[in-house]
Amino acid sequence: MIIRESIKIGDKLVTLETGRIAKQAQGAVLVSCGESVVLVTACGSQDPRPGHDFVPLTVDYVEKTYAAGKIPGGFFKREAKLHDDEILTSRLIDRPCRPLFPKGYANEVQIIATVLSADKDNYCDVLAMLGAPAALHISPIPWVGPIAGVRVGRVDGKLIANPTHEEVKQSDIEIIVAASKDAIVMVEGECSEVSEEEFMEAVTFGQQAVHGVLDLMEKMRQAVGKPKWEFEKVEPPEGLAEKVRELALEPIQAACREADKAARGQAFRSAKREIIAELSTEYPESERFIERLFENLQYDTMRAQVLDTGVRVDGRDTVTVRPITIEVGLLPRAHGSTLFTRGETQTICTATLGTSRDEQKVEGLVEEEWKHFILHYNFPPFSVGEIKMLRGPGRREIGHGNLAERALMRMVPGREEFPYTIRLVSEITESNGSSSMATVCGGTLALMDAGVPMKAPVAGIAMGLIKEGDRFAVLTDILGDEDHLGDMDFKVCGTEKGVTAIQMDIKIGGLTGEIAEKALQQAREARLFLLDKMTSVLAQPRSALSKYAPRIVTFKIKPDQVRTVIGPGGKMIKAIVDQTGTSINVEDDG
Repeated sequence: MIIRESIKIGDKLVTLETGRIAKQAQGAVLVSCGESVVLVTACGSQDPRPGHDFVPLTVDYVEKTYAAGKIPGGFFKREAKLHDDEILTSRLIDRPCRPLFPKGYANEVQIIATVLSADKDNYCDVLAMLGAPAALHISPIPWVGPIAGVRVGRVDGKLIANPTHEEVKQSDIEIIVAASKDAIVMVEGECSEVSEEEFMEAVTFGQQAVHGVLDLMEKMRQAVGKPKWEFEKVEPPEGLAEKVRELALEPIQAACREADKAARGQAFRSAKREIIAELSTEYPESERFIERLFENLQYDTMRAQVLDTGVRVDGRDTVTVRPITIEVGLLPRAHGSTLFTRGETQTICTATLGTSRDEQKVEGLVEEEWKHFILHYNFPPFSVGEIKMLRGPGRREIGHGNLAERALMRMVPGREEFPYTIRLVSEITESNGSSSMATVCGGTLALMDAGVPMKAPVAGIAMGLIKEGDRFAVLTDILGDEDHLGDMDFKVCGTEKGVTAIQMDIKIGGLTGEIAEKALQQAREARLFLLDKMTSVLAQPRSALSKYAPRIVTFKIKPDQVRTVIGPGGKMIKAIVDQTGTSINVEDDG
């Protein structure tokens, strides 16, 4: 049975179709808008993967070059591994869908979104964010939906749902909102120093914009949806939960009072090993159940401590930022550098200046661009005391780096004002929560240390949430444990004037406007505190570049004249200019 229905999102007509293509997948939806077409499939296993306590969900967003009438470059003429934009979109699909699987669901699920046609107006990523929940919703895979994604832009003060590529270039707000009818599930994007009130207005606008398509997904489920597979969570042996609680509650409570991450982790590990050893004889072959029950008790205890006492595991209240130390000019040969430490999270940020030859060419599906500002984020295993093979950047590194880059990008001067290519690198040397936000703070200071004339300094802070029923606590500057055991990871970046980038992931069914507004206000107070700390160390960009940085000198040339100029390094450049007059840049990178 073929179902094909259309709905307007803003002023764009979006069509969802199922039953004609990819019929052997558990769920398949073809989404189109204008001449952009994306096929999204969802497949799942009916058997759990042994030893997994989390959903083994894989999401791949794949852009086929034929979709834009192109042939891949290189010798092989075949699409290869996912590029950064595809990985970032895969994450955008994964993050709002993942929390809606049943707790304890360990069956493999794979979502593949394939871009089949791409016009130059309509974005394909938001079409994939409609197709993925629709495919899951009509499939037999257990999943509590639907949700839908929408891009929100603002041009000349007017909010636009799913703006075109051209409208996004003119927007001072560009965010992607994933929402159900009742709650916000995910937000990510960038802004030009907008206020928290303006940001919330855009989020609310996005949530309202998807109401119609959510109704359409329900209609499709009623028409062709398959009965959901039964999922029964495997329960531990009778009486084991009570035994674990009796033995573990006191040592877990004691560990929750350890302020130091390493000491706290060691206390949890020691208690867990002792309890497994003590109960393994009475409950043979139940080690995995004991571990899970211990972790559940740890989860409940840490959360109850915050809600009941307002005291967190490191002894802070809910609004205090961890101690901050800052050293600028750390590395003598780097053009700009900063060591930024916040609690047990630390990064070395370096800024390197180059010439136009160092710009990065980005080949997108629709258009190509040259980037003059590049940010790379590295997360080596020693930063969390682990041993791991060094590979290329993973999805986490690419996602965190992209968020920090977007936070800073609108405050970095353009080529006309500062004709250098800028590469910012964040080396995470310690991590206990929110290393991406440390990258934003340290990155700002490294750029200023390099003499980059930033429009305004940018700081970032990560907010968390503990919610039980009607009780909730919003946490400022979350630790790794609070991220893992909490209900929200809400990163807010901005200047003194307003928000420049944001990323919000919700691990529960969704977030109310009341909680979002409180988190934004609390984040603003923390951001201003951070900016004060940063500017007390380096108040404005250095007036001179490092002696090791290249020099670019601009010469004004009169019309209709041939000029020979001597540039940096003694280079001779001859220029013939037209009637309008011009300016030329003379570059010397050595």
